[in-house]
Amino acid sequence: VHQSSRQGRRKQDDLVTLNKYSIYPSICLQVCLVPVLQAAVKVSPLIEKVSEHKDFKKLLRTRTNVLVLYTKSATSGDSKLKLLSDVAQVIKGQGTIAWVNCGDLEGRKLCKKVKVDPSSKSDGADLLHYKDGTFHTEYNRPATYKSMVAFLKDPTGAPLWEENPEAKDVVHVETEKDFRKLLKREERPILMMFFAPWCGVCKRMQPVFQQAATETKGTYVLAGMNVHPAEFDGLKQEYNVKGYPTFCYFEKGKFLHHYENYGGTAKDIADWMKNPQPPQPKAPEVQWSETDSPVFHLTDDSLDGFLEEHPSALVMFYAPWCGHCKKMKPEYDEAAEYLNKDKNSPGVLAAVDTTIHKAVGERFKISGFPTVKYFEKGEEKFTLPHLRSKDKIIEFLQNPQAPPPPEQSWEDKPSSVSHLGMEDFREALKKKKHALVMFYAPWCPHCKNAVPHFTTAADLFKEDRKIAYAAVDCTKGPNQELCKQEGVEGYPTFNYYNYGKFAEKYNGERGVSDIFCRFRREPPPKLF
Repeated sequence: VHQSSRQGRRKQDDLVTLNKYSIYPSICLQVCLVPVLQAAVKVSPLIEKVSEHKDFKKLLRTRTNVLVLYTKSATSGDSKLKLLSDVAQVIKGQGTIAWVNCGDLEGRKLCKKVKVDPSSKSDGADLLHYKDGTFHTEYNRPATYKSMVAFLKDPTGAPLWEENPEAKDVVHVETEKDFRKLLKREERPILMMFFAPWCGVCKRMQPVFQQAATETKGTYVLAGMNVHPAEFDGLKQEYNVKGYPTFCYFEKGKFLHHYENYGGTAKDIADWMKNPQPPQPKAPEVQWSETDSPVFHLTDDSLDGFLEEHPSALVMFYAPWCGHCKKMKPEYDEAAEYLNKDKNSPGVLAAVDTTIHKAVGERFKISGFPTVKYFEKGEEKFTLPHLRSKDKIIEFLQNPQAPPPPEQSWEDKPSSVSHLGMEDFREALKKKKHALVMFYAPWCPHCKNAVPHFTTAADLFKEDRKIAYAAVDCTKGPNQELCKQEGVEGYPTFNYYNYGKFAEKYNGERGVSDIFCRFRREPPPKLF
């Protein structure tokens, strides 16, 4: 019994001793693991982890815009994974980010098959982009949140202005808060360039502006800010930004002048900064009716009498600001030089400015410019949208014939496309999570080719209340200002909106398969 009792105490002591020393591995394990756990990067679930070749092929087959991070080990791409996790949140639905760890067994096989070796890179990571199922390009733009988001929203688009090393002396402003801080703290004069990324004039002026920034560095501040997004509407109104680019000059935080020499050189900008002056008032444009034009210019009061006096007459109803009218005027003048001065002329040419003589415009239901009508013995006979050149005009008057029956307008055809105008554009779009808008001109051949595909895509999604396909006819009078505001420089132009806010331009394919399949594979804005 004594021996048994002694053995029991020994076992108990041994157990205590074992417990006493066994806690140290536990403590060590906890202490050693903490740094490892803290160092682990939390990868967004939006980043797709791919290790097998079949999954990789499926990814490229079902997604059209994919950025793949290849790493030589599980941790070699930590910094990029952290950044890409943030990027993935923003480009959700517009692109896909994937990760391949070339360090594990399956990943190593995949990397070998696609011939990618991230170990050859100094940081052990390689970023490659795939577009429409095939390799597109290596990502070689700055590894920043803003640059990566911009790239994935438009992989074929130009880099951001601030990515250009030659623009290093331009102060690039991102937010209104940063803009206000710049005005408040900066003692030197500031020339601010408000621009839009798609603006052609802006792109032409940026090299000049950045050169001027370098030449005047230390004396003046030249800054740039993309203010096209709707969030800057208040700022644009404050500084009268009605087009791009708009240059505003500030001294000690106060706005003084606009700079308007859009064809100027870097030296012109630098010289102007030395002695900034407000723009000289522009000479008012001479009215067409006040030039030596051979066209008969009519008014509300003179039209009827003129038509009674001239049994065969073409009348052009126009607006002075209308670009198509300006383009047609020289042709119309040349035709009038021949027709209006020949006693044996088969007819005469006249014109009416319906922005002044509104009664005439209302009487003949003029809704677009230019509108050309043929009158015979005082009565309206035909509307002639095809008459735009001197030869066609003369040819028509020599043998007036009814034009071919007008093709039914897109707007009049039943479809799931919403046709919007200046009066309902904002209200209609702000209710839709995803909206693709086609800005067009009825006469535009490319627009005509795109219409059936766009209409079919709209029909496919007509049951989804969150999605809208809309169209705006930019040739209609009130819509011309709207199209200008939305950055339309050619036809067709496709803009994507999210709850009424402009998100990006669409420059992809226009076939119905692209419209539908892209939208099925990835959520909007790949609506078209």
